[in-house]
Amino acid sequence: MHDVRSRLGERLFARVAGPEGPARRRRIHETPGERWFPEGAAIRQVHGDASMFVGGVRALLLQSLHPLAMAGVAAHSGYKGDPWGRLQRTSHFLAVTTFGTAEDAEAMVGRIRAVHELVVGTAPDGRRYAASDPHLLRWVHAAEIDSFLTAHQRYGRRPLDADGRDEYVAQTARVAEALGVLDPPRSEAQLAAQIEEYRPELEGTEAAREAARFFLLDPPLPLLARGPYAAIAAAAVGLLPRWARRPLRLPYLPVAEATVVRAAGVGVTRAIRWVMSPRG
Repeated sequence: MHDVRSRLGERLFARVAGPEGPARRRRIHETPGERWFPEGAAIRQVHGDASMFVGGVRALLLQSLHPLAMAGVAAHSGYKGDPWGRLQRTSHFLAVTTFGTAEDAEAMVGRIRAVHELVVGTAPDGRRYAASDPHLLRWVHAAEIDSFLTAHQRYGRRPLDADGRDEYVAQTARVAEALGVLDPPRSEAQLAAQIEEYRPELEGTEAAREAARFFLLDPPLPLLARGPYAAIAAAAVGLLPRWARRPLRLPYLPVAEATVVRAAGVGVTRAIRWVMSPRG
């Protein structure tokens, strides 16, 4: 059983981290030096948990509702042509800034800011966008950490108390400011207020609905992985607020979400946690 768990864990890690994953993991966790966040920090608890799989899908769906952010993703991210590469780059960024040395975290942020400077264009509605725009960066950040935190509270091993949730939001603000976000939220209440502040700007564009169909219904996965991924996707949709679903044409099924979907989400996150912790 130990060998089966190890093999499954290695395959999953390879998907999420890519061929450079083992070397990167050693550098992130074994390189001596000061870190941005200490052992036991709330951000380490959230970003190191299997619930991030659910939170990541929810974040993509929620972020897509801003037309300018979605225009940039559609034109520059290559999410359809290289979805695994995009996942691996995102997971590497989160791992380095959460667990890596301060020196590596600062270098990673510098590389991301340089990439953002190149992501500019015109949305289908004629408006200009830039990935370095602090207003768009703040939306992407708020939608992301709201999703990670919401997923952790539902499916994490140890959900955070109120102080822990405020600590998590405040710690993510350090990363956000380094990326160029102005006035990121620093408490759970501020996070909720900023999400609400953006609602008049949000809409379900065709690009957003196309992305939702891709991530939820047509991901490039082998047959055996489609069942577990379907549970992750359903759990992610089940955590979206009702106002975010209609623009993406996603269903609201409260009874099923409270029973079947929740049970599936608990099951798949426990399974991921099991295979990713072979000595646990």
